[in-house]
Amino acid sequence: MTTEQINSLLSRGKFPEQTSKQELIETHISWVILCDQFVYKIKKPVQYSFLDFSTAALRRHYCKREIELNKRLTNNVYLEVLPVKKWEDEIAIGGKEGITIDYAVKMHKLDTGKRMDVLLTQHLVTEADIKKLAEKIASFHKSTKIIYQKDLLEIQAKFNDLEAEKELLSNQPDSTLGVIIADAIEFSDKFLIKNKALMAGRLRNGFYRDCHGDLHSRNIFLLPDPVPFDCIEFNDDFRQIDVLNEVAFLCMDLDAFAHKNLSALFLKHYNHFFPTIKTKAEHNLFIYYKSYRANIRAKVNSLRAKSATGEERSNSLAMVKKYLHLLESYIKELGTV
Repeated sequence: MTTEQINSLLSRGKFPEQTSKQELIETHISWVILCDQFVYKIKKPVQYSFLDFSTAALRRHYCKREIELNKRLTNNVYLEVLPVKKWEDEIAIGGKEGITIDYAVKMHKLDTGKRMDVLLTQHLVTEADIKKLAEKIASFHKSTKIIYQKDLLEIQAKFNDLEAEKELLSNQPDSTLGVIIADAIEFSDKFLIKNKALMAGRLRNGFYRDCHGDLHSRNIFLLPDPVPFDCIEFNDDFRQIDVLNEVAFLCMDLDAFAHKNLSALFLKHYNHFFPTIKTKAEHNLFIYYKSYRANIRAKVNSLRAKSATGEERSNSLAMVKKYLHLLESYIKELGTV
């Protein structure tokens, strides 16, 4: 679909159910339309080095994959794939008239007030919530597919991609940001060489699994039963990782929200149900993975800042600074061990 067709769908299009409103949330790879009771997600016709949604057939395939993979952690949230139809000047989701121009994933709409990141800002996430979530993620990791083949050092190139953001940050008032990046990359290179045998052992021992891949607080609803959603469907490699890399993302996110107590509690409870950290070296690897996740968050916000203006640009740059200093704190922690 095109932006014009999305706008037409929002202004005068048809949905499977009657709805009083349609709110559009746009990302770099999707259009997400929030209606009264349901949500419809349409993939953009884009192609990147890590993703290919360039044809309608591919988008249909990944819509099906999105439902299949997310059902591992959700119940009655991801419902079905519906065609997007065009009939003369009318665009509709579902129905039989017209030609199919695209596909949409239909989901039940959940209460955004129960999203974990929203609750964290209100200091409403409890220890009981964290324990339930840790148990659910541990149970999921224990049951999901084990991965036995993986390029263990591919993470090095992903970590070092942050180097490309130094030019943008060189013009910022905080002149230490470029130094943080250079020092972190140097440390990462040495750490990965030193710990390659440890990582290879974890691969052999079944700690690399087909995970969620994008496990952070914005992708979790804290209902009576925690609901992690929106896993990565478009690139298996991003999802098939060391389980420590997965939980490090969530723990880094909790650290970034200044809830280090909840981060520590999650790891302790998770490790009780699925013992994946048994040595000091493995704990250090977990801290390294937190630094990697902070690195990725810094890069994402830097890329966002490049295409933004005004307040949005300022906010993105502030987040870059926040995540780089968090990255620095992890590197310093590892540097003392």
